[in-house]
Amino acid sequence: MTTIQPITATTPDAAAAGAPSAVRRFPEGFLLGAAAAAYQIEGAAHEDGRTDSIWDAFSRVPGAVVNADNGDVACDHYHRYRDDVALMRELGLDTYRFSTSWARVHPGGGPVNAKGVDFYSRLVDELLEQGILPWLTLYHWDLPQALEEQGGWANRDTAFRFRDYALTMHDALGDRVKVWTTLNEPWCSSFLSYTAGAHAPGRQDVEAGLRAAHHLMLGHGLAVQALRERDASLELGITLNLTVAKPVDPSHPGDLDAARRIDGQFNRVFLDPIFRGHYAGDLLADVGHLGLRDAVRPGDLEIISAPIDALGVNYYHGEYVSDRPAAQPIEGQAPTDRPTRSPFPAAADVHFHSQGLPRTVMGWEVQPDGLRELLGRVHREYTGPAGVRLFVTENGAAYDDEVAADGAVHDADRTEFLLGHLDAVLDAIDEGTPVHGYFYWSILDNFEWAWGYDKRFGIVRVDYETQERTVKDSGLAYQRVIRDRGLPVASDR
Repeated sequence: MTTIQPITATTPDAAAAGAPSAVRRFPEGFLLGAAAAAYQIEGAAHEDGRTDSIWDAFSRVPGAVVNADNGDVACDHYHRYRDDVALMRELGLDTYRFSTSWARVHPGGGPVNAKGVDFYSRLVDELLEQGILPWLTLYHWDLPQALEEQGGWANRDTAFRFRDYALTMHDALGDRVKVWTTLNEPWCSSFLSYTAGAHAPGRQDVEAGLRAAHHLMLGHGLAVQALRERDASLELGITLNLTVAKPVDPSHPGDLDAARRIDGQFNRVFLDPIFRGHYAGDLLADVGHLGLRDAVRPGDLEIISAPIDALGVNYYHGEYVSDRPAAQPIEGQAPTDRPTRSPFPAAADVHFHSQGLPRTVMGWEVQPDGLRELLGRVHREYTGPAGVRLFVTENGAAYDDEVAADGAVHDADRTEFLLGHLDAVLDAIDEGTPVHGYFYWSILDNFEWAWGYDKRFGIVRVDYETQERTVKDSGLAYQRVIRDRGLPVASDR
């Protein structure tokens, strides 16, 4: 059994005695939740019929993952999900965003695996029983390895296979799950994975990355259409990791062009097809000849731009860019022995500079105001005109947590990161950007992709040897925010 450190509830009198003098309230109906992903927490990698995903295979490549870590056990959530859901209830989460594993549901890309589907059915039932809204993500980077061997996302057929997988999950869970996200961060599962080679499947091929990006969006559109036909009442959407790209010197044309290219190849390559039904002209001028134009077939963009109900924004940091090298470059990739290349198909000569801000142990600068700015832009240019609801579906930080003598984790940096970014969300709302929810990444420390278990993002610590869970100070702070439905003002923290 998983050991859960108890959370001491604050009595009304104690709460009153320590209550902040001012609280910033969240709007009525605002969702406060947390997120995780199948391969990062489930473990049970080869139990009950599950076969390899691309991450199982990639983790075995020498030098691909720090310490040669893998997700074979991870947080053992597959066996401990009831305890984990009980912990979510203690924290007070309104909603939990999880992903289903394509490799567990359709092992080898083949027929439906009843045992794999049953796990997610039991998880959903447990969430509902505890009063937590299940928020399902269909794809968080765990393509069956057998499909990768047939070309993976660079193969157009994978988009249609994804639609079929979406319908399998709806057959199983559609009576209880009403919020569906198709893809998590297609930028990572195309450019970081097929162009940079930093993530599974580890290819370093510019054309394959562009084809993968297009086919991921095609799969998204096909799934949206198919699910909408099944049940018009579903809330359907996609989650994109987005950034704010700023020029180091706004008066220097090279820096302005660097910011334009990063914005195009990070943000607009997905936002424009989904919301506007086309690729921007400047993006096509940059990358069309590198394989993107060849991937697009008649009717694709109409499918990709099928109307959605919700957009999830994942935000961790901004970008400060130039066409000139930085004295101290920003590095964010895992320090593995395996060489990689730039994930940007036509921006390998862009240089990333420091803004002089505090950094997490990932090397990422802490820039809460960038989230306010990003949400405002996305609402003005995309979700607002389309009538699409906007959510922050991931936001979090890794720090070198230490367990104190009393067994607690006093993660002051993460607590400040969490509260600062929630403040930024409220700033965006005050400016007229209707944000409907926030999910902290992550509920648990877990397998952090090419970083393995070297980095911890959780508001709950996981001892990987004993599988004991310990709520960190950041988790206790989030519990208070959820309980109070608001934030203490900065001077009262």
